[in-house]
Amino acid sequence: MDIRIGFGVDVHQLVSDRKLFIGGKEITSELGALGHSDADVLLHAICDAMLGALNLRDIGFHFSDTDPQYKGIDSKVLLERTFQLIQEKGYEIGNMDCTVVAEKPKLNPHIKDMQSIISSILKCDTDQVSIKATTHEKVDSFGKSEAIKAYAVCLLKKKIEK
Repeated sequence: MDIRIGFGVDVHQLVSDRKLFIGGKEITSELGALGHSDADVLLHAICDAMLGALNLRDIGFHFSDTDPQYKGIDSKVLLERTFQLIQEKGYEIGNMDCTVVAEKPKLNPHIKDMQSIISSILKCDTDQVSIKATTHEKVDSFGKSEAIKAYAVCLLKKKIEK
């Protein structure tokens, strides 16, 4: 197939005494995401979307949260390694559409930076990386700032040899 689509979702609990990384960027916040790595919910969802598009399982299969080599790892490294797997299969990014669900902090001021970071790693234009942010209207754990969630859909296309 020349095009493949994948879907990814990730959730992390929010706690004090952790930094908050979203889309490869550290964002000032009272709470940070809890996880084995830096817990970048957006990059993890993107990795899962890309892996899913090519039926390569999920981020936990490739980068186990029980493996000490990934303890505290920068999720940009995980995204780079995931993209290498995609390239090895002969694919490149068509586009992606992502949504982050967080009551706070407000993410809109950071979206252009996130797009730049992600597109640089994935060797695509920033307009191929759509990022949106929404709240959960103070409903459930996401609305009460106890957790953060991200969704990603990614279209991969077979790389045309020149």
